[in-house]
Amino acid sequence: MITDLTDWTPRERPTNRPMAGRHVEIVAFDRAAHQDRLWTAFGGMTTNDLLYHFGWPRMESAADLGATIQALNDHGGFVTCVFTQRQTQDVMGMASYMRIDEKNGVCEVGAVAHGTPMARSPAATEAHYLMARRVFDDLGYRRYEWKLNNANAASHRAARRFGFTFEGVFRQHEVKPYGNRDTAWYSMLDREWPAAKQAMERWLDPANFDADGGQKRRLEEIRSDIHAQQA
Repeated sequence: MITDLTDWTPRERPTNRPMAGRHVEIVAFDRAAHQDRLWTAFGGMTTNDLLYHFGWPRMESAADLGATIQALNDHGGFVTCVFTQRQTQDVMGMASYMRIDEKNGVCEVGAVAHGTPMARSPAATEAHYLMARRVFDDLGYRRYEWKLNNANAASHRAARRFGFTFEGVFRQHEVKPYGNRDTAWYSMLDREWPAAKQAMERWLDPANFDADGGQKRRLEEIRSDIHAQQA
């Protein structure tokens, strides 16, 4: 199928200006404000375990973490978003827009790290909903990517849960401090975003949670129903 892109124009670059939902607020990474709080959210020295699949140099302190993120934002094309709990303003995690290609309307969400309080919580889903909404709804990108070390089972699960489509593995793609990296590629296209967006909104609806905060329906089930209705 040939897509008519006669009227296509390059997109604006995604920014990390503030975004907010019911559970999470997203703010731009600020080294002085966030390096210590991210280090704490990631468990101090266990940050190295949480970020193992990034292939970043080993870190011995919050200052090392802050320096690494700052360098990637200054020179590596990262636009890092910090996730904070809306009510308490506690820092919970981060992710970055990266490999940004304004000409073709493509960018990646990567360097995704959720601290323990954020993992498997509505805040995690809402944060990625907000980041995707900026890329697709605000800026009109055509393709949003999620790439990971193929050995990272948790990241595979997250990509599939959020509605990204597996595209394949680049074997022996990179040399990292831990050795070889085979890179798995996932993507979401602009035409796929409306169903993914609708599913996330339905899942995040307070009516989808019981009095103890447990989900009534899984995100994947909701999205499957939407696809079936659209078929």
